[in-house]
Amino acid sequence: MATAKEHIDEIRRTKFSIGGDLNPLTEDLHQAVKNLSAELYAKDVHFLMELIQNAEDNEYSEGVDPSLEFIITSRDITATGAPSTLLIFNNEKGFSRGNISSICSVGRSTKKGNRKRGYIGEKGIGFKSVFLITSRPYIFSNGYQIRFHEDPCPHCNVGYIVPEWVDESPTLSDIRKIYGSAALPTTVLVLPLKADKVKPVKHQLSNIHPQVLLFLTKIKRLSVREDNENPLLNTVNEIAISSETNFVQRKNIDAESYTLHLSAEENGGENECHYFMWKQKFPVRQENRVEKRQEVEEWVITLAFPGEEPLQRGTKSPGVYAFLPTEMVTNFPFIIQADFLLASSRETILLDNKWNQGILDCVPVAFVKAFETFVKAPGPVSNLPRMFRFLPVNSSNYQELNVVREAIKSKLIDEEIVPSETQLKQRFFHKPCEVGRLMPAFWNILNKAREQGVSLLHLSSHGKYILSDSFDREEYDQILNFLGVEPVDSEWYAKCIQSSLLVEGVSEDVYLELLQFIADNWRSTFHCTNIKNIPLLKYENHDGGLSLGSINGSSTGGGESLIYLGPHSYGSDRIMWLIDWNKEFRSAANRYFVPKVTQEAIRSYSKKETLTQWLKDHAKIGVVDVYDYAVLLRKSLNNERKALVSYVHLLYHSFFKKDYLSSRQFDSLFDGTPLIDSYGYVYSTRRGALVPAEGSKWAGLVVSNVWKGDGYIELSEDYLKAGRLAGKVITKEKELIGFLSDHSKAYDIPLIPPPNSRIPAVSAPLTKENAFLLLKWIRMFRGSISQTFLTCIKEGSWLKITLSGCPGSRPPSQSFMLTSSLGNVLQNGSVFVDIPLVDVNYYGVEIKDYVEELKTIGVMSEYGEACEFIGKHLMSLAASYTLTRSNVISILNFIKFLRTNYLRADTFISNIQNGKWLRTSCGDRAPVEAVLYDKEWKTASEISDIPFIDVDHYGEEVCNFKTELQLLGVVVAYNGSHQLIVDHLKGPLWLTSLTADSLILLLQCILRAESSERVVKALKGAKCLKTQAGFKSPDECVLCDPEWACLLQVFNGIPLIHGSFYGRTIFSYKNELKQIGVVVDFEAATKVFTRCFKERAKKSSISKENVMSFLSCYRVLSLKFPTDLKSCIREENWLRTRLGDYRSPRDCILFGPEWESISPISLLPFIDDSENYYGKYIHEYKKELKSMGVVLDFKDGVKFVANRLHLKNPSEISPANALALLDCIQILLKDKNFTFPEAFSKMVSQPWLKTHAGYRSPSQCLLFDSKCRLKPTDGPFIDETHYGSKMASYKKELSAIGVIVDIEKGCPLMFSQLDFLSETSTIVRIYEYLYQHNWKPESEAARRIWIPNGVRNGRWASPEECVISDTSGLFGLRLTVLEKYYTVPFLGFFSWAFQVKPSPCLDDYCKLWKFWETSDHILSHDDCCKFWGYVIKHCNSKTEKTLAEELVKVPVSSGSDSIRMVNKHDAFIPDDLQLKELFEKSSSPHPIFVWYREPSVPSFPWNKLLEIFQRIGVRNISESVQKEDLSLANVVESEEPVSRDHFIGKGLLKLILGYLSNPTLAMEVEKRHKAVESLLDLTVVETVEPIDVSYKLSMSSGKTLNVKASRMVLWERESSMIFTQKIDRSKGPGNLIEHATCFSEVISQGLLWEHSDNIDALSALLTSAFLLEFNEEVVSFLMKSKNLQTFMVDEDFLSSVFPSK
Repeated sequence: MATAKEHIDEIRRTKFSIGGDLNPLTEDLHQAVKNLSAELYAKDVHFLMELIQNAEDNEYSEGVDPSLEFIITSRDITATGAPSTLLIFNNEKGFSRGNISSICSVGRSTKKGNRKRGYIGEKGIGFKSVFLITSRPYIFSNGYQIRFHEDPCPHCNVGYIVPEWVDESPTLSDIRKIYGSAALPTTVLVLPLKADKVKPVKHQLSNIHPQVLLFLTKIKRLSVREDNENPLLNTVNEIAISSETNFVQRKNIDAESYTLHLSAEENGGENECHYFMWKQKFPVRQENRVEKRQEVEEWVITLAFPGEEPLQRGTKSPGVYAFLPTEMVTNFPFIIQADFLLASSRETILLDNKWNQGILDCVPVAFVKAFETFVKAPGPVSNLPRMFRFLPVNSSNYQELNVVREAIKSKLIDEEIVPSETQLKQRFFHKPCEVGRLMPAFWNILNKAREQGVSLLHLSSHGKYILSDSFDREEYDQILNFLGVEPVDSEWYAKCIQSSLLVEGVSEDVYLELLQFIADNWRSTFHCTNIKNIPLLKYENHDGGLSLGSINGSSTGGGESLIYLGPHSYGSDRIMWLIDWNKEFRSAANRYFVPKVTQEAIRSYSKKETLTQWLKDHAKIGVVDVYDYAVLLRKSLNNERKALVSYVHLLYHSFFKKDYLSSRQFDSLFDGTPLIDSYGYVYSTRRGALVPAEGSKWAGLVVSNVWKGDGYIELSEDYLKAGRLAGKVITKEKELIGFLSDHSKAYDIPLIPPPNSRIPAVSAPLTKENAFLLLKWIRMFRGSISQTFLTCIKEGSWLKITLSGCPGSRPPSQSFMLTSSLGNVLQNGSVFVDIPLVDVNYYGVEIKDYVEELKTIGVMSEYGEACEFIGKHLMSLAASYTLTRSNVISILNFIKFLRTNYLRADTFISNIQNGKWLRTSCGDRAPVEAVLYDKEWKTASEISDIPFIDVDHYGEEVCNFKTELQLLGVVVAYNGSHQLIVDHLKGPLWLTSLTADSLILLLQCILRAESSERVVKALKGAKCLKTQAGFKSPDECVLCDPEWACLLQVFNGIPLIHGSFYGRTIFSYKNELKQIGVVVDFEAATKVFTRCFKERAKKSSISKENVMSFLSCYRVLSLKFPTDLKSCIREENWLRTRLGDYRSPRDCILFGPEWESISPISLLPFIDDSENYYGKYIHEYKKELKSMGVVLDFKDGVKFVANRLHLKNPSEISPANALALLDCIQILLKDKNFTFPEAFSKMVSQPWLKTHAGYRSPSQCLLFDSKCRLKPTDGPFIDETHYGSKMASYKKELSAIGVIVDIEKGCPLMFSQLDFLSETSTIVRIYEYLYQHNWKPESEAARRIWIPNGVRNGRWASPEECVISDTSGLFGLRLTVLEKYYTVPFLGFFSWAFQVKPSPCLDDYCKLWKFWETSDHILSHDDCCKFWGYVIKHCNSKTEKTLAEELVKVPVSSGSDSIRMVNKHDAFIPDDLQLKELFEKSSSPHPIFVWYREPSVPSFPWNKLLEIFQRIGVRNISESVQKEDLSLANVVESEEPVSRDHFIGKGLLKLILGYLSNPTLAMEVEKRHKAVESLLDLTVVETVEPIDVSYKLSMSSGKTLNVKASRMVLWERESSMIFTQKIDRSKGPGNLIEHATCFSEVISQGLLWEHSDNIDALSALLTSAFLLEFNEEVVSFLMKSKNLQTFMVDEDFLSSVFPSK
């Protein structure tokens, strides 16, 4: 044999003609190799996968652990100048001669077609992929030292596959040096890398995933490392990966499981993970077969489940492998491995490929089988949750994988895989829907209860199995939700608690935890459940025992609690205090307390606040302290005498002995506590209580209970007795009554309040003792004595007095208690009154200790009171008659006496000074209303009516008492008494034409009087002010100031106050003049001017002289003008315009050059500056006019243009006019809130813009955009050649007036132009424009499509007449097919925008068929396939209904290539193939059986077509024929039925079931069992003679078709009988084979008439088994040989039919 080098030379010479003539095919070979290599994969990474794949496909010597090593080095060992070199080492057997020949070829892989032998390579050119990273690869193997080059060889012009021998660069020594060992692996590849591939290669080497070996059966070790002279330059992440299979266990014939360990050494550390591997085989279904896998008979699917955290490196782990990883991240916690077909990039599998779809269809079955095996493997329940982590709970990014996920889910929910909680060692599994989850808090409670001995055996006895505690965790929520494991319903908890000892059988801590659990979930879960009715609440009954109550039973119908707790602050002693007293009141209270031990537990509970709140709000358990309990108790005592007395004991001991009540609480309770009186009556409400009468003070003074009417009761003697209550509480005798006397208002005189009634005893003088007793009583209650009682005391004549030395008795209210000296002085100084004094000699000095009490009952003791007494007496005299002159003089003398003796006279004076007893000029007046006249009052008397004292009546003597009169309140001197003048001012009629002094005095009154409103009011209505125009009222006058006099000179007639008449003094009273209405300041003067201005403006009577005068004044005073005047100037219409009207300044424009361009197209209000009016002189006041609001600048006046636009003939509008208008709009649009007036919008909407289509309104114009592919002349684009290039800068402004400036928004307008066009190129440009902007017409009427016919001709078609394409080619003459006229982008546009059908619809097909029916069209096979293929593809109930109504004829086979159409009532479905054969062989002139495609294909299943024929009215042949038995009747009569089992045995049925289970048939379980049952129902009749049968078939025309037949076997379906001729074995094997064949055909045709393609195969199978009498071993062998199997459900069916003996 030739050496390796000789072999290479031979290849170069013979294949590539090197050294000979140039092969003319070498260039094509070179290009084929180049294209295949360049287009193979999209990424550099895949050369690596190809090399790993090749290494896996290599052969290895026995005893060798296959390994693959990658080393990258910066050493240039190939002398090619490569920056880095990649070396691959593989310990395979090495390259053979065949391998070398293959690698020097294209498409001649030595592995091709060897899928069954375990080869995983796909393309067959794996090595050639290295050219993506190197231009010169080297191979060293089994003596071969060769290299290849991607550039064409200069000798043969072929690249890639021409080998060259290598003697050096590198040598084997160079390679050993890098490898680090003298012994090299058998095969070494050396790849000098391209410069731009170094980084990608290093990146991919650094990211080789540790799981790459997971599904490789050969390679057990893979490593990556970098070799550089300086290790610090290494950049590749080194890794060494190894795999080991530890354990194998075969499950059944199709599946096996094992454990695989992966380990990875990286960065000095080692990580490992073991994987549970499940491998299962599935037969390849016929419908999933593809050419690339034609030889593969079964799919092998492997699922890998990581036992720990999967080995990670870089990005996420791939989830799909085709022996090597793809880049598909599935989001599933397991890995899918199978022989998938990959995309050319190797990134993903081909998801739409039917081969891959078949594999994915099997993945759910494999997963469920694997999962069930893992879950139900022996082991504790606690190990199960980690198995459930393998479930695909997260959705995938791939829809096809989500289908797999949903299939897994749907299968799992029907499997018993979920463990339930049990106290037994036995594990129980259930379907997910049968298991319920518990809340975590309840699990804690159950576990603690279990530890405390509570039995939980019945946990799953309440309607749901309970999920295992080890699984019912929050961390598994996502898994359990995926399986559909739901929480138990709310009622379950009530059942569980009620059926167990979770209340009374657990510790207090667990009990509280249970209550807290219910409280936390009350609103969300329990508030509407039966948990309200179960015994849940603990309480202590009246006998001291423990009882349980429900939430609904814990309160009364009115919502009042029946069970109570003490506050958290209460200790054990207080809790027991409440419990013990509750027992005392057992019959009356009907209340219960939570047991002491429970309350103590709550007090120390960490969540006591929330728990207690729930108990209060929802469990209706009250929280009461001693005070609250006493309040509740009092409401329920029901006037029971004993209980009421005990209640007082409770309050007494709780307050005084235990300090359980505060003073305020005790008072609150006791005030409303019912008490029992001496008669035994109960009083719930009372004002107070009296101590018993015996020994009391009140009984000695008041014989009977006079306070009874005031609500006072006399207490019962029960409160005097001793008692023992609440078990150990003792009250001593009289202890309680003492308590009541001190604290319950049980009083005696003088402690009891005086009654609200009169005392008869005070109507007569009292004894000294009684008087002092009464005073003491009054002292005690002086501030709270009732008015009735006090009046009785004040008015009773019981007080001893002395009057001028004589004794007597008087009521206290008429008595005095003064010092004796003061009394004598008063009596001597007054000749009018005697004063009664208390008799001190009678009562003694002790009476002086009760001065305050005497004052309380009315006794007077003060000097002032005595004076008041005298004064009142005098006023009583004045009231009865007028005081005389002498009386008045006496009063004045008495005042003088008091003053002389240094006694205060104010009290006396205060009692007489308001009486009307002093005569004046105005009648009798009180002193405070009178004035003593002198000359200072002269001017005042002229303008007022002042009441002066009548000196003529009293004489001049009265003037000697000025001091006394002044004390009485008389005004005795002027001293600026301006208010007095005001108070007595005369009426307005007296105030006209006033003198200067009178006016000045009145202004002083306004200035100085306290209240001057009266003067102001009087003067406002009087013509009191002198002006240049006579006397005027104040509101008509102006006090003029020289500073602003010019303003008042603009107009004549404004009244000014006469300065010379009043003098300069008048200016001192500006404020007072202002008050009466005079205009005195500039602002008010401007208002006068404003009124005048407005009046003249309304009359348009402001002359040009007025205007010019005002503008001159405005220039001086404008800064001082108030807002109102400025507003008036701006708003009033006083400026004349060129339009001939008057307008306000803000509505006027002062003309300037800026307005030249816009004025021709607008009617603007320019100020009339003509010589006939203001003239050019008005322009000198520009500044003033502008400040008034007149518009000067163009930018400020554009609003006028908006309101006064006037567009004339569009041809007269110059470009300058149009651009000026756009400038106006530009300025207006700067205001974001601006909207155009309706008049402007109406005016501007006229056709005035010049376009390439003529003058158009803005809404019918477009602004051209050079970016679009349209031409300016294609539509109504604005003519920029007319307006200039500046027009394009007004895009925003044009848009505002309606011009379409955004090209994409012009679609409707451009579309409307199509009606006026006939040039195809223009129409196509517009269509392209519409398509680019995704536009479609809104109305149906507008939808028309141009069908071109040459450049300038064509026609319009409606969308209903068109279709996008007609793949069938049937509609070319009936519909317009747009793909003939337009390219693909336009087709999509027509489909979307015009709703053009993508292809002919069912209605179109029906119309076509009807056309064929009426035209006697002879159909071709191709026509029929296309028509009915469409029907099958779109078949549904609606389709079938339409076809049944529309189609009259159906296709029938005519025996030639053509197909005829006959009435559907004369065509038949060949459901009985025996009948079909008979009628086809008959001499019938016309075919009668419906046409169908042969052979049947998946896209055109003829059984589906026959179903459609049947539903549209075509009959089955078996149902339509009439049978005439020629010899069958004799057979039935003469022959007895034989045993069915002799012909229809178990072997036959098993073989049939196995065949019908074939995936290619896709027959459901029920259907195949039904088919077999039809055989079991047969009666078998055996005869010697052949069976003759005649059939008659009636046609719609009235004709009849007759056929006859003679058969060895006949299956009569209608009678469920099978007739068979006896086998004549004497005729030899031929007769047996004929009978077997006939029997098999009849059975096969009867079962598979809908699957005719499979009849022959089943018939052949049955024939073989028949000849060997359906022996069980024979049947099993035949099934295995044909890859057939029966499933468990089929075996169960056979067992039920043939039960074992």
